Amino acid sequence: MDELPIGRRVAYWRGRRKMSQQVFADRLGKSKSWVDKVERGVRRLDKFSVLYEIADILQVDVQLLMGKDPERRTDALNCIDQIEVQEIRAALERYDSMSAYFDAAPSPPPLDDMRKAVNHAWLTYQYGRYGMLTRALPKLLRDAQAADAAYGGERAPEAAHLLGQVYQIASSVLRKLGECELAWLAADRSMAVAQRANDPLLAGIATTRVCAALVAMGRARPALELNVQIANRLAPGGSNEVSPARLSVYGMLLLQGAMAASRIGDTASVDDLINCAQEAAVLLGGDHNHYWTSFGPTNVELHRAAAAVELGDGGRAVEVHQLRIAEPSFNALLPERRAHHLLDIARGYAQIGDVANAGEMLLLGDRLAPSEIRCRPIAHEVMSDILRRTRGAPPSPVAELAEHMGVGV
Repeated sequence: MDELPIGRRVAYWRGRRKMSQQVFADRLGKSKSWVDKVERGVRRLDKFSVLYEIADILQVDVQLLMGKDPERRTDALNCIDQIEVQEIRAALERYDSMSAYFDAAPSPPPLDDMRKAVNHAWLTYQYGRYGMLTRALPKLLRDAQAADAAYGGERAPEAAHLLGQVYQIASSVLRKLGECELAWLAADRSMAVAQRANDPLLAGIATTRVCAALVAMGRARPALELNVQIANRLAPGGSNEVSPARLSVYGMLLLQGAMAASRIGDTASVDDLINCAQEAAVLLGGDHNHYWTSFGPTNVELHRAAAAVELGDGGRAVEVHQLRIAEPSFNALLPERRAHHLLDIARGYAQIGDVANAGEMLLLGDRLAPSEIRCRPIAHEVMSDILRRTRGAPPSPVAELAEHMGVGV
């Protein structure tokens, strides 16, 4: 332990938790001077009991304080560090429900508080604040797992429902940041929990997260088959009610199926699935956010454009963007959806050789949700392509954004 820069790790995580030295010292029962000396390496941390207490206050695994320095990103937003990936992984590897089977579960957080925290996390995701979300996820995962393990009886489905949502949030943001295997693990967990929540629609939307992760891992065909299978089971009509929530989940299953089909070049399936989703959106009657889907007529068109990009038809994607997406309805969508679409259209413009408009789309997306552009590997690929194909120096706004992203020619 003497050779490890533990003090620097303590300072790092204290800063990530937005905690002053004084606040940290008060919670630890030490003086501010003591904390300062530890962080500067003047005072040694040679008691494991103190180290574990520090880890508990900072909400990190004690091994992270004793291990290697985190691998830092170079982008301005510092979207996610490998040390945070490790913490999320550690939270996903917990099995609180199994431990509770043998031992009494610790006092769980109140479900009302959990519900507020989960709603806040969803909004943080849909506003594209990925760095903030990844820093909050480990604790949210631990709290949701503890609640799911502790609450029984009538409240058990509610606790399971909240945990299933947290797994979905984790899967969605991890996939965007390129952590595909962890995204699949979280999504797979969400499907298992959805069964205990006794909510077919939660299971349905969990399926879309699993399939999105599978597509990102290069497993588009099984993703397509699973999406279509579950969509058929949840289709409104017959014994299934025709509710706004069901239409939204059913529609998103179809759209995710279309994206999987586009990855394997199955144009006929893409068109069929998107047209069926459009019928569901018409029945829904507008753009809504049931089950955090942002499903509606506008999102259908966004996926039509995205599928065209995946099929390599950038011209078609740009045409959909210009002719089929009404500006008022597009502007009413949450920032993540709009910035994601602008990234897709940047890819479309790049496919047809229009690097000037491709750069403009990235700039527009960056103004809406910087993390969607600066933190996603696919956006870095587009920016690299723009810089490589631009004659002479790129426009200063594009060059400045590239610098923020840490992208060079």
